[in-house]
Amino acid sequence: MLARDAWREMRGRAVFWLSAVVLAVAVAMAAVPGVFAAMGPNDGCDLRMSKKGPASGAAFGYDLQGCDYWSQIVHGTRASIMIGIAVTVAALAIAIVLGLLGGFYGGLLDALISRVTDVFFGIPFVLGATVVLVAFPDHGIWAMTLVLVLLGWTTMTRLMRGQVIAVRNMDFIEAARMLGASDRRIMFRHILPNAIAPVFVVAMLNVGNVIAGEATLDYLGVGLQYPDVSWGLQLNVAQSFFAEYPHLLMFPALFLTATVLSFLMLGDVVRDALDPRLR
Repeated sequence: MLARDAWREMRGRAVFWLSAVVLAVAVAMAAVPGVFAAMGPNDGCDLRMSKKGPASGAAFGYDLQGCDYWSQIVHGTRASIMIGIAVTVAALAIAIVLGLLGGFYGGLLDALISRVTDVFFGIPFVLGATVVLVAFPDHGIWAMTLVLVLLGWTTMTRLMRGQVIAVRNMDFIEAARMLGASDRRIMFRHILPNAIAPVFVVAMLNVGNVIAGEATLDYLGVGLQYPDVSWGLQLNVAQSFFAEYPHLLMFPALFLTATVLSFLMLGDVVRDALDPRLR
């Protein structure tokens, strides 16, 4: 019933459809870049075309190596989308497990989980990731994903714990317990469905935040490295040439901004639809 009402609320809002279309295109570009770009990453490069803009004949011009910039931007989508979704899914799984255990059982287990959460919560996201990535310079997409997961699970875990504590003493939970339901059944069959909605909304918002964080690390030079392709790397290279060749910065920044804002706006729409008090 809640899902049906939420869908009815969302489908009537233009922001939902605009965000959904942008994200569908971004995910498609990440999944099947060959459909959108004729060349692979770093293919068909010609130094004679270096830094030439859209007036040269290519839709988005060329980068420093003379590679078609549209193809580079399309292939740069994969790293951002993959890291954003992978980090959020892993962090959500950690939050569900720790939040359920701590909120349901309480006591020493809850205190231990809460103190560990506090320690990681106190580490600044970008600064902490920068320190770790600088210490291990030979890292790729999956190593970077692991670092961001280690620093990005705390907010959802705190929220999940609070939701579980709010639900665990309700009458229907007591009824299930008196009927002989096991702790595992109560947690996953009764508590989780009634506690997950706010956490899911935060997870959707988190995808955009992770993509922005990944691009920031790439821009600072501590994230992905060549020959990987990402929007953050393109922004890092373009910063020194913006005055003379604005297309090098403008196009990846446009795609990055549109993707991050779409995740944030979609999360806001879902939050409003799932919580009638915000309508």
